[in-house]
Amino acid sequence: MINPHNNLSSSMHNESLSIDMTPLIDIIFIVLVFLLLTANVPLQSLQLDVPTTPNAHLTPITVEKKMTINVMPSSPQWAINGQGYEHWSEFEAAFNTAFNTQPDIKIIIAADKSASIEPLMRTLSLLQQHEIKNTQVLMEHSQ
Repeated sequence: MINPHNNLSSSMHNESLSIDMTPLIDIIFIVLVFLLLTANVPLQSLQLDVPTTPNAHLTPITVEKKMTINVMPSSPQWAINGQGYEHWSEFEAAFNTAFNTQPDIKIIIAADKSASIEPLMRTLSLLQQHEIKNTQVLMEHSQ
């Protein structure tokens, strides 16, 4: 018996009736991207007070005042902001003068690791006499 619908023709017939969704998906993605790019996104802003006239009052940026004290292994054993002092009396007088002119100054102590402990202890004692609490001690991380 001859079948009018052979297997080859039925498979071709089924393929011709299917819908290819690829172009539709491509168009949907293009429209989606277009809508995302053109959507109204709320802009975030930062309020700034800008002077309106050239003579407007401007507030200066404050720079923190610092004094660096170095304790070194050889002569001069002390230094204030790079100025070396051979003797304790010279260093103490220079420190007292600098501290009396700017009592709110921040003090940074940088001691060399090969320096004797005695100059560092004298420096810390001087700071304690003046009741200075705003001090930093620089230390190098050993590896």
